[in-house]
Order: sequence, then C-alpha cells, then structure tokens
Amino acid sequence: MTPRVLLDTANIPNGGGELRLFQRGQEFSIMLGSNELMNSRLSGSEEALATLPCQRLTDRTGARILIGGLGMGFTLRAALPLLSAKAEIIVAELVPAVVQWAQGPMAEIFDGSLDDPRVTIETADVFDLISQNNGSYDAILLDVDNGPDGITHASNDRLYTAAGLKTAQRALRPGGILAVWSSAPDAKFTRRLADVGFMVEEAPVRARGKRGAHHIIWLATRR
Repeated sequence: MTPRVLLDTANIPNGGGELRLFQRGQEFSIMLGSNELMNSRLSGSEEALATLPCQRLTDRTGARILIGGLGMGFTLRAALPLLSAKAEIIVAELVPAVVQWAQGPMAEIFDGSLDDPRVTIETADVFDLISQNNGSYDAILLDVDNGPDGITHASNDRLYTAAGLKTAQRALRPGGILAVWSSAPDAKFTRRLADVGFMVEEAPVRARGKRGAHHIIWLATRR
C-alpha cells in the first residue's frame, strides 16, 4: 500500500486547531484531529454547491459570487464554466496555508483556476466580507466548517444564526441565492432560513457522483 505522507501543517486562526495536509500517491486529504475535512477523491457535493445555484444565474451577465472556503477548489472549478466572462468570483479563505497548498502541492487539482482573471482570493473570514457588502452578491456559497453544526471553528457559528443569516440576506441582490453545504440534514436550520425570510430548498447530494456519503445543500433565495 502506498504510504500516506504528511506534507504540511497550519494553525487555524484564533485557536481553531491544526490542519494537516496529507498525500498518498495522487490523493490529498486535509485533516483536523481525527476528522477528515476533505479528500481529493470526494468532490461531488462541493461541485454541486456551485452548479445548483450558478445554473440559476445564467441570465446575470456580470454575476458576482462569493465562495466561503477555498478547500481543494472543487466549488470554484465547478462555478467557472457556468459563469460569463464578465462575472466576478471572490473566494474567502481564513487559513493562508490553504491558499499556499493550492498554489503548491495541490496545484494540479486546481488546474489553473486560481489564475482565471475573474477570480480574487481574499485571506479573510467570509463573514467579514458578507457583513461589508450590502446588496452586492448574486450568490454566496458557503462550504465553511461542517455546515451549521460546525466542528473546526467556533466563530463559524455566527454564519448560521438568525442574525448571521439576515446579514447574508442583506448582502444578496434581489433574487440572489445563499447556498450552504452540510455533511448532514438539520431541520432547525431549514426553519431558521425560512424564518428570516428566505425561500428555501433542500438538495440531497452525494460525496462522489452517485456514491459516497449523503450531504445536504440548502438553496435559500432572497425574495
């Protein structure tokens, strides 16, 4: 069996723990403690986080998209072919080393997507970018932590509170979409989205095409 090799480690700001980047052959994984946060073989649900909302924005020539979490770039790569040449994609990544990994050992996975002129990488907390931009985005795609039931960073919880969802709602243009990835269903979160005024859909997706773990993507549209 091909051994798994530790390539690098990185601290999550504000005491969020330590990320570890591993490689086994052509496969990469990012771990937090005993939890595998992402794996380069499992991209299906992260891609769906982009395709489900962006397919609804094809009539918006200059769509402005905010992606929360760079990860292994699957959401970014899936969004690019669905958006026009005039679109703008901002990717917020809290951990600087994750951007460095994307430009270094995982560059082949990213396949040049970071060099697309439509893409801007911000080393920042996505909540700060949401808070600073009222009526600015056509879509906000959140692949932050483990979904509403976070495991990696306590400050991520504020994204999923009623107040945080109202902030995201204000940051969207009319008809804009907040798409949220989660490893599991959460009926309370679904109700919370509706309670703040979103039109809500739940989309079950699989981690690897038609196989793999079951994940959930919420599509919450600003009225």
